[in-house]
Amino acid sequence: MMAKAARAAAAWKTYREVTRPGSPPLMTRVRAIPRMLGAVMRGQYAGMGKGKLALMGLGVVYLISPIDVIPDFLMLIGVADDFGVFLWLMASLIGESGRYVQQEREVIQGRLDEV
Repeated sequence: MMAKAARAAAAWKTYREVTRPGSPPLMTRVRAIPRMLGAVMRGQYAGMGKGKLALMGLGVVYLISPIDVIPDFLMLIGVADDFGVFLWLMASLIGESGRYVQQEREVIQGRLDEV
């Protein structure tokens, strides 16, 4: 029960972050994910470490893997653990990509101020 509440809280936090005035919109965040991942791999974005990126990669592997901690044939429980990992993964990516977009905007604004 606590895990469901934590997943719901994470989803709500992400929704609030995306809808906050002045915050990058959802599609801007989604389009920024590949750039962010590349910047993390090149060491150009310190906001997210390679350890967290590896943990996200494990989440993706867990979602596509036919092996589950709780088998999917236990319908409600088996699907809930996959959904929980999916929610965590999406909340993490969307939240972090928003911070990445903000950093990109600050860098661009800094360059414009220098001119």
